[in-house]
Amino acid sequence: MKKLMIIIAFVGLMPGFSACDHPADKAGNGKEVKKKKGKYFCTMNPDVTSDNPGTCPKCGMELVERDTTEEK
Repeated sequence: MKKLMIIIAFVGLMPGFSACDHPADKAGNGKEVKKKKGKYFCTMNPDVTSDNPGTCPKCGMELVERDTTEEK
């Protein structure tokens, strides 16, 4: 009976140990989330965009880079 309980406990804990700290998760499978070429926009006038940093022609504020990273 004691051996049976040990075996059941071992089998029950096995998925938990195998799911933790998997080397493939650390490597990222060779796929990294790369940042696309950013568009810059004015925080006061979001319709004003540019491919390069600079100032807004309407209000003169600095253009801010839009976050273009892909989410999983």
